[in-house]
Amino acid sequence: MMDQLIERFPAQLLEALEIGNNSTINKHDREINKVYVAGLGGSGIGGNFVQEFVKDECKVPFVVGKGYDIPAWVDSNTLCIVSSYSGNTEETLHAFEIIKGTGAKIVCLSSGGKLIAEAKENGYDHIKLPDDWPSPRACLGYSLTQQLFVLNKLGLISESSIGQIKKSVDLIKFNMDDIKAEAKKVANFFIHKMPIIYTTNRMGAVALRLRQQINENAKMLCWHHIIPEMNHNEVLGWGIKNEDFAVLYFRNEDDFKRNAVRIDINKDIISKYTSNIMEVYSKGNSLVEKSIYFVHLGDWISWYLSELRGVDAVEIDVINYLKGELAKV
Repeated sequence: MMDQLIERFPAQLLEALEIGNNSTINKHDREINKVYVAGLGGSGIGGNFVQEFVKDECKVPFVVGKGYDIPAWVDSNTLCIVSSYSGNTEETLHAFEIIKGTGAKIVCLSSGGKLIAEAKENGYDHIKLPDDWPSPRACLGYSLTQQLFVLNKLGLISESSIGQIKKSVDLIKFNMDDIKAEAKKVANFFIHKMPIIYTTNRMGAVALRLRQQINENAKMLCWHHIIPEMNHNEVLGWGIKNEDFAVLYFRNEDDFKRNAVRIDINKDIISKYTSNIMEVYSKGNSLVEKSIYFVHLGDWISWYLSELRGVDAVEIDVINYLKGELAKV
């Protein structure tokens, strides 16, 4: 099942572009001077990607929140994008209730549930996403693409990033066989190890996405960090030799020169404590293309790991148990 969802990712991106093109987002009656995205898990990660995609163009602050509360600065000059694929995410609905009292410009992204029902009831702009996908974490293409359209239609960004989404589809289609082969290689590299993912700060969402996919699909713990931040803390944690650790670097040919040097030095330091070090370079011309390439590669890595471990990639029994226990309170 999960492998079929991953296989459909290019088609999902194309469908997301069509949905975005056909969506209607009304202008706000006040100037928008900041953006807040509320969403968790597979519904929230899209905001992390968009935050990185637009930071060189969007002139207003863009913040992603993943909890019950919202910042005190959310007001009538704020664009609030509320993202919950099911439309029933407890934390997001709680944040939504608070947002409704701020006078903010609200746009809801969901396949249905309480969020869409309340958006319709209250007259908030909303984009209805397909409801035939059984796993929100497999729907990243929908959420991140719609957020780009919302920003564009409200005049906060140009159409550049949206055009790069289309180019990303062609990129991953053309490289599909190589992506799967590379993913199998990385999965075999990670099996029976503790995966550790490092990349530069402009691709933090890529590393976060892979960590979450390994957690959910392969049912494994792992961690990630970004460069240069980890050079000021985590690098000191490498003090004991441990061959159970496996380090993967996601790299780009156009990484900031000083960060590229830092990665090379990092590898030298870490090689004293584990021989399991691997690096993979992106393909693509823009940050959007490179990130989408890594997303698809990472999704396949998590799938092949689930196969190697003999676990059900779709199963989320622990999360359902947690939700069930919360419902009793």
